[in-house]
Amino acid sequence: MSELKKLSKEAIPAALEKAERYRLLNEPGEAESICLDVLRADPENQEAVVTLLLALTDRFEKGYGVSDTQAKELLSRITSEYERAYYAGIFNERRAKAKLRQGIPDCRFQAYDLFREAMTWFEKAEAIRPPGNDDALLRWNTCARIIERNKLVPREEEERTEYPLE
Repeated sequence: MSELKKLSKEAIPAALEKAERYRLLNEPGEAESICLDVLRADPENQEAVVTLLLALTDRFEKGYGVSDTQAKELLSRITSEYERAYYAGIFNERRAKAKLRQGIPDCRFQAYDLFREAMTWFEKAEAIRPPGNDDALLRWNTCARIIERNKLVPREEEERTEYPLE
């Protein structure tokens, strides 16, 4: 492999704009590559860490597997406790939606568990949110509505429903 070229620090803002544009164009691979270049030039760049995490979760739509280890490593690099909790919720919510779209019965149980995990993270973020920022609350409500709309239940409740004990 050829040696990668290093991005100049002055080019970082424009590169991050491009990464966001690629995300909006549903091209997460390009956004991911740009973020990796930014992080190579500025390892602590919080916008690049978050954009990279979101680009990885965008890949769920394309059916790519995303490593939990990679996501957890990125989450650990987010310095704001609020944002770390919020984006952990986003990661789990997006995993849940991908599972739900698979349409396989076992995936519905997994989706429920992931939605509940996302909601737990959103509750943590809500408790420490900045004034006027209700994003975590909005995401929590979205997860609750998806669970309700799709009649998702934990595995044990589904088993009790199908096989009532008398």
